[in-house]
Amino acid sequence: MHFYRSMHSIKAFTFDLDDTLYDNKMIVEKAEEEMIKTLQHNEQLRNLTLSEYFAEKHAVLASDPEIYHDVIVWRIQTIKSLLSKTNMPVSKFSEVIEESLVCFNLWRHKMVVPESTHELLTKLGAKYPLAVITNGNVDINRIGLGDYFQFLLRGGEHGRSKPFPEIFDLASHKLAIPSHHILHVGDNALTDVNGAIDNGFLACFINIYNCDILHLDDARYLPHIEITQLPELENLL
Repeated sequence: MHFYRSMHSIKAFTFDLDDTLYDNKMIVEKAEEEMIKTLQHNEQLRNLTLSEYFAEKHAVLASDPEIYHDVIVWRIQTIKSLLSKTNMPVSKFSEVIEESLVCFNLWRHKMVVPESTHELLTKLGAKYPLAVITNGNVDINRIGLGDYFQFLLRGGEHGRSKPFPEIFDLASHKLAIPSHHILHVGDNALTDVNGAIDNGFLACFINIYNCDILHLDDARYLPHIEITQLPELENLL
């Protein structure tokens, strides 16, 4: 554990999800692959490839940059855009979209949460209020983490995604704790570290790849704390 900045006292924690509380490596990729297979069951999309899906996804973003903040809406609009270029009846779009999203979400939640994460959250939760600020779409109840947190805020649904201010401001408001007493923990230098510091939070960077933070392209600030493994946070108790 490295300390780079002086800190106010910690009165609450907010956490990122993917690659912070569990290993998310290959989870989204697998979910997308399985979703494409589901879409291929439809005659009009039987030759759809993952690269074509991504090309359409980028095209949707280019036409509506703000859609970036909500990954769920972005995915829906990408599939709808693909379907609109086929001869499939519009009346069937909702059914196909729902089927593909169910498939994606099934695989999206197949991560394994380490026992060490449960142990840490239990210990922290006994002393501090805990919450989640995520740009993703994971349902914490489906992966056994729901009971640890007072609430979850998701980019798109609760304002623009990290590092933008709305979602951090809302977290501070819901916790009823000034932002400079809230430690945000995450693995992304841009969305988590820069976002937290820009919005008055304390920042803890979980350096999962053990890289030199001074050489990260996205890092504008040093965090207050840097760790390489989540259980190190127990040292703050």
